[in-house]
Formats: sequence, structure tokens, C-alpha cells
Amino acid sequence: MTGTHAAASPEQAATAAGEYACARAWAALTAAHTRIAGQLSSALARACDLSINDFEILLRLDHAPAPGLRLTELNSAVPLTQPSLSRAVARLGQRGWLSRADAADDRRGVLIAITPTGRDVLRSAVPVHAQTIRESLLDPLTPREQDLLARALSRVAGP
Repeated sequence: MTGTHAAASPEQAATAAGEYACARAWAALTAAHTRIAGQLSSALARACDLSINDFEILLRLDHAPAPGLRLTELNSAVPLTQPSLSRAVARLGQRGWLSRADAADDRRGVLIAITPTGRDVLRSAVPVHAQTIRESLLDPLTPREQDLLARALSRVAGP
């Protein structure tokens, strides 16, 4: 029986194998992220009434220098569109977890800071976050694999 396709050269076979390896790596990464993000979302909502993005916003602001961050600075650290981030910041502000103040050096600028109540909420959420990440991501791995994963992802994430 003769095929209509010519046999692949060794170079084409190597390219196809490399492309397949890329697809497999991407599929594994996105599947792991989806699974863990879902578990984290459920745990934070259940225990602290926070979304993952709320947690990230509070965490970034907790580590920000006084007097706070501009929305554009926060936007570079939280994976939301600018309008979605603005709505999230407004919602967290309504809950008393964030404050907004005019920037001294720019009349149009607004600085966002975490409030003491926001810090309390974050302190209750950090152990939930850590336990979920530990159980979902780290516990299935050996210590050597955990180290390898952290080093590899840090290198991929860049400086």
C-alpha cells in the first residue's frame, strides 16, 4: 500500500517531536494552573470571602511602600484589565480594606493603600492560600522536584 505523503526526513521528525513536546508542556502547565486556581478560588472564597484577584491586590498593597501604589503600578502586578482592576479596587475600598488618596506629585493621580482591616483580612487569607498551594502543588512532588519547579518557573518568569 502506498501513501500519498512522503516519509518525513529526520529533521522534520525532530521538529515535529519538539513541537509536540512544546504542546505537551503547555497543556500540562495550563491544566495544572486551572486545577490549582480553581481549588485556591474555592478555598479563599469559602474561608475569607476573597477572590484570587482580591488576594493578589491585598498582597501587593501590603508589600508596597507608603503611601501606596498608583493603579497603573498595581495593574502591572495583578492580571486584570484596567477597568476590571478599577472595579475590584472600588469593591475592596467599599469593604474598608483599601483606601484611596490623591497623589501629592500629580493632581490626577490616586494612590491606593491597604487599610488595617485589609491587613487583618489578608492575614486570615495567607494561611488558607499557603495550605491550598502546599496541598495542590507541592505535596504531590518530592523536595527535589519542588526545588526544580521553583527554579524553572522563576527562570521562565524572568527577573
